[in-house]
Amino acid sequence: MRTLAEWLTLQEAVHPKSIDLELTRVAAVARALGIEAPEFPVITVAGTNGKGSVVAHLEALFGALGAATGMFTSPHLLKYNERIRLEGREAADSELIAAFERIEAARGATTLTFFEYNTLAALVIFADRAVDVALLEVGLGGRLDATNLVAADVAVLVSVGFDHSDWLGGTLDLIGAEKAGIFRAGRPAVLGTPEMPASVSAAIESLGARAVIAERDFSWRLRGESWDYEGLELALRALPPSALAGSVQYRNAATALAAVEALARDAGSRAAVRRLAARLAPLEEGAVSRALRAVRLPGRFQVVPGEVEWILDIAHNPPAAEVLSRQLRERAMPGAERGERPRARTFAVIGVLADKDAGGIAAALAGLIDHWIVCTLPGARGSSAGQLAERLGRPRSEIQLADSVTAGCELARAAARPGDRVVVFGSVHTVGPALEWLRIY
Repeated sequence: MRTLAEWLTLQEAVHPKSIDLELTRVAAVARALGIEAPEFPVITVAGTNGKGSVVAHLEALFGALGAATGMFTSPHLLKYNERIRLEGREAADSELIAAFERIEAARGATTLTFFEYNTLAALVIFADRAVDVALLEVGLGGRLDATNLVAADVAVLVSVGFDHSDWLGGTLDLIGAEKAGIFRAGRPAVLGTPEMPASVSAAIESLGARAVIAERDFSWRLRGESWDYEGLELALRALPPSALAGSVQYRNAATALAAVEALARDAGSRAAVRRLAARLAPLEEGAVSRALRAVRLPGRFQVVPGEVEWILDIAHNPPAAEVLSRQLRERAMPGAERGERPRARTFAVIGVLADKDAGGIAAALAGLIDHWIVCTLPGARGSSAGQLAERLGRPRSEIQLADSVTAGCELARAAARPGDRVVVFGSVHTVGPALEWLRIY
């Protein structure tokens, strides 16, 4: 019997391409497994940035309402099991191995990518556990992503920005059209911002999907230490902030709330969806508050307090780096409220994959970073510290090279003084090792 590590190694070698955006193969295996049309309700979440945070809020909301959740996200920070969660807990190795064995028996001569194996395993496990709702985070794009082999009862598009242009297209219209491929006729399509390319509204109209749009159909308003939510039918007052740090999480939490409302209001004809919807109405303020306090997702503006404050964020493209920049500007430097060391410094520990816009990421943080510690990331898509330093476009006097993320963290710890802060960002492959080094994962 193979171990989990052996299964993962096998899956990386089965298909000749690591990414192969088409649904024919994975759908055929799903049919063989009997999971192409699951009974459980499905909420699928796409977006250039923010989709992981919205899925995490959905998991917390449904959990607080007593629903058994199955959550599928990617990539993982340190451990493969992170990708599949059941009622907030990672799937066990034994569950994953059992799912992989069934997939292997069902696929015959059909080859699958690593991500396609991941998606099928999640659906198999969710069916075995008879979850009340499945929460699927799209891996890449939407239309041809493996998660789209099942029809979403509610589809959420959080944002559209430039990333993966080689696969999705070089314009926002093209990227938006690919992401809008998760929408379904007659079903809610929740948009996390009104600022979407025209292709998104065109897709909604052509499909006859039911648009639920931020700042039109639902909104949020900050009130000091609390916030209000105005939804499709729901009005909630004096909610606590999300446990995920940063002002962007108000939008993400509101988008998740709107998706839950949309499912409750527009259950359609499927019996399992109607049963779940009946349990959601009305959404109680106490349950929502519990969910907001309980939501967890490592590596999203994750703050580790101390004499030197560490902030970890997986921002890996220019739009995400712009959000990170705004959050850093909003957050006072450690000790600032006590008038300590007004010229505290910010150190960056950065590692970026070779196919990402490192220059755009660095430009978004210009003026905030005093010293850049540039790290080598290993692997086929990785980049050496020297190569990354060239791509950042920063003065060489501001840059120090490290041959690993761990080495970069050591350099930052040695250089930082009380009152300084260290920001680790650029990739999950940067944040994951840093969390492990900090011994907080």
